[in-house]
Amino acid sequence: MYVGMAVDLANKTTAEKQLESQGGGTQVQPLITATIQIVPLKSVGRGQQQAESGSIKKYLNVSETGNSIFEIMRNYSLKRDRAVIGHHLKVFVISTELAEKIELHKLLDFLLRDNDIRPSSMVFLSRGKAMDTLESDEPDEIPAFRIRDMVRNKFRNNKIYKEVILTNLDGYFHAKQSFILQNIAAADTGEIEFTGAGIIKGSTNKWIGDLDQENLSAISWIQGDSSGGLLKTVNDRNSIITYEILSGESKIIPKVDGERLSFHVDIKTEGRLIETWDAEETASKAFFLKEAEQKFEQKLETMLQNLMKKMQTEYKVEVAGFGDRLRITHPKVWKKVKDDWDDIFSRATVSFDISLKITDYGSSTE
Repeated sequence: MYVGMAVDLANKTTAEKQLESQGGGTQVQPLITATIQIVPLKSVGRGQQQAESGSIKKYLNVSETGNSIFEIMRNYSLKRDRAVIGHHLKVFVISTELAEKIELHKLLDFLLRDNDIRPSSMVFLSRGKAMDTLESDEPDEIPAFRIRDMVRNKFRNNKIYKEVILTNLDGYFHAKQSFILQNIAAADTGEIEFTGAGIIKGSTNKWIGDLDQENLSAISWIQGDSSGGLLKTVNDRNSIITYEILSGESKIIPKVDGERLSFHVDIKTEGRLIETWDAEETASKAFFLKEAEQKFEQKLETMLQNLMKKMQTEYKVEVAGFGDRLRITHPKVWKKVKDDWDDIFSRATVSFDISLKITDYGSSTE
C-alpha cells in the first residue's frame, strides 16, 4: 500500500532512461514524475532483522514518469510484484513548479474519481521538489505520517493552516474559487517545515504565488481560528514581548451600499504575557500591561494590513473567507458578484477593530 504521493515536473530517473533504451517507458513526451511512498518495506532474512532494529528505512519511495496519473499508477505493475493501492493514502504533495504549469483539477482528477482513495487525504504544495518532502533521515519515521501529524500541531501554532482535503478541493474547483494550500519546505537533511501557503487562482486553477507564515497567521485571526498561537513584537524599549493566545474570536461584517462593498472585521482575544525581555519593568504593573496590549494590537494591525495588500494589490485574490461570509449574509448580492469575486474584492474596503486583553502574566512578575 502507498501512504503518500508527490508529483513534480517530469524528470526521468537513470533507471527509467536505461529501461526506455531497451523498449520500456512511455512513448510520448512525459509531463509528470509521480513518487509514491510504500509501507511496509518488504524485507527477507538479514534485511528483515535490519528493519526490525531500525537501521534501515521503514518505507520505500518509487518514482515513475508519464503524462497521466492513472497510467503512472498502473505502470508500477510493470516493475513490482504487487499492485499499489491507495486505500491508505494520507498526503498528496504537488510542487509549485508543476502547479504553475498544469491546472490542479487535472492533476487531482484521478484521485477525486478513484473509489479506492479516501476523500480525507490531505493536499499540500512544495516550493522545491515535492518528492523531497517524502524523505527522512530518521530510520523509524514514515514521512507521510509525519506530515499528517504535523497538521495536528495547529492548536500550538497559528502559522499552520487548517487541513485541506480532497473533498474541499472538489468544491473549490466547481465554484472556481481561489484558495490556499499549506507549503512544505524540505532540507537535504530530511527535515521539513511548514512555510506559509501557496495561492491557487480560481479562474486559472494554477499556482500564482505565496503567502508567508505571518500572512497565514493573519488569516487565522480573521477566521477566528488563532487560539493556541502567539503574537510577538517589541515594546518602546526595543525589548521582545510575546503574547500567548488563550482565546480568539472574530466576526466578518459585510456592508453593501449600492454598488459599493466593504467589510469590517471585529477581532477579540484574551491571552497571557508569556515572555518579556524587558529587565527594566515588572510584568505585574498595570501600565506595563497596558503598553504591551497596545503594542500587540499594533503588531496585529500591521499583519492584517500586510495580508490585505498581498490579497488585494499583489495577487488580486480573496482567500481569507470574506466571500463565504458575504454568501451567507447577502446571498442575492453574492449571486451577482461570485463569478468575478477576486477582482471585486480587490476594490473593496476592509477595516479592522482589535480588542486584545492580557488576562495574566504567568507565574513570575519579574
